[in-house]
Amino acid sequence: MTTRKGYGEFRRGWPIVLSSMLGIGLGLSPLPFYTIGLLAPQLAAAFGWGMGQIFFGITISSLMVVAAGPLAGFVASRFGVRRTALASTVLFGLAFMAFALSDGSLILYYITWAAIASLGAGTLPITWTRGVNAWFDERKGLALGIALMGTGLFGIVSKPLTAWLIGAFGWRWAYAGLGLLPIVIAFPFAYAFFRNTDGDPRRPPEVSRAVEGLAFREVVASWRFWVMACAFLPISFALAGPVPNMENILKLGGIPKSEIIQLTPFIGLSALLGRLIGGWLIDRIWAPLVALVILSLPGLSCWILASGGLTFGSAWLSIMLIGFALGVEYDLMAFFVARYFGMRSYTAVYALLYGFFALGAGFGPAIFGWSFDRDGSYTRMLNLSFFVLIGSALLLLALGRYRIPAVAVAVAAERPASMPNVTAEQSPIAGR
Repeated sequence: MTTRKGYGEFRRGWPIVLSSMLGIGLGLSPLPFYTIGLLAPQLAAAFGWGMGQIFFGITISSLMVVAAGPLAGFVASRFGVRRTALASTVLFGLAFMAFALSDGSLILYYITWAAIASLGAGTLPITWTRGVNAWFDERKGLALGIALMGTGLFGIVSKPLTAWLIGAFGWRWAYAGLGLLPIVIAFPFAYAFFRNTDGDPRRPPEVSRAVEGLAFREVVASWRFWVMACAFLPISFALAGPVPNMENILKLGGIPKSEIIQLTPFIGLSALLGRLIGGWLIDRIWAPLVALVILSLPGLSCWILASGGLTFGSAWLSIMLIGFALGVEYDLMAFFVARYFGMRSYTAVYALLYGFFALGAGFGPAIFGWSFDRDGSYTRMLNLSFFVLIGSALLLLALGRYRIPAVAVAVAAERPASMPNVTAEQSPIAGR
């Protein structure tokens, strides 16, 4: 009965999942990240910039997200998640197209990165996952995985699409074409389907009270929040650093250019698999344990890539493990916030936690690029990432049992309204 009811959530909530998947996939999180690896050599050739200088744009964007993310959460709470997501989708697309106006000024280039982060913060998972979490309880992990697999879908097509746009029209029109995608694809679907973002209107009101969760100040005072922050910041650094530099890493490892073009789309494919499989697993297995396994495996990838002398098979394995972990990290953050802190302050808490994640992801590519500019290789940073990934994944085990388990929500939904509310902390079945 529980299983049927769990999947019954999809019959009612699929419009939220579909629109969220497209909004996330064509938003600030993946679009600049997956395309800069092919666009960076074009900018370097056009303006003589170094790789570190080019990838520092991601750092600028991430620093802006630290401020703009919580602001987007506040705006969503004040004016509504739907309005925030719709407006930000259009503004982000227009700001991304502005890269086509680059004239060789690094200042203008960095201002554009700041603009896409400020205007596009509402396209981050901060907004979209708020709707998904509100609609799903028993299949929360799977629903989040499907919604967040938008990044994997875009990752699969982004590099071939970007390469085609550059070859056919040049890098300026490539920027214009990529910036048009969120406006002509994500916005119409979100306008049509991203509605009732506070949850199923047929859900009994006592359910939302039962999973209300902690106030924002209580979350920030919780040691669990700081465990998450201290783990996800270095994890995001170690996972995000190699991806935009992957073409160069493979080239230095001896992989021919023709094979590099075949290999890099597997980052998106493996991220897609990570979303689905990871989401399915965290619905059934204690999520920190899932995180330990999946987030530690890319350490092996870093060790392989650092060793040099790559073959097609070893490069493929390394890419698949990194991509798979990239596909799980957002799911884990959203799941952790909902299960450990509840939905009461979800948007604000997720935004703050995402700020820590953005710091790591923002500095990773630039520091990897600077390391290459200095040493002529990525060995130093790849070896560091090996230890960072394993140590940070182990830290997540300290989170302990869930505070807001799905089973407590199901009990709350089935009991008569006259019965007193039972919070997760009072329930004898809370946690795992």
